Amino acid sequence: MKDLVQFLTEVGDEVVLEKRLKALLTPNEINEMQHRLQIFSLLEQGVPQRDIAKQLGVGIATVTRGSRALKELKEI
Repeated sequence: MKDLVQFLTEVGDEVVLEKRLKALLTPNEINEMQHRLQIFSLLEQGVPQRDIAKQLGVGIATVTRGSRALKELKEI
């Protein structure tokens, strides 16, 4: 994990960072990460999990995993 973090953070240019992410991830993986960020945002706005799942077209389990991940981030 340390190598990955270093690989992504050693660049100061957003364009280069985007290229590195595209080199590492499939389009589907990028889409899943974008969904996770949307889930985080909607959860922070107080939107109910079932509404988030319906709005984003993802399963309730995906939203629940996002909710747990967001709680872990807040504990840091």
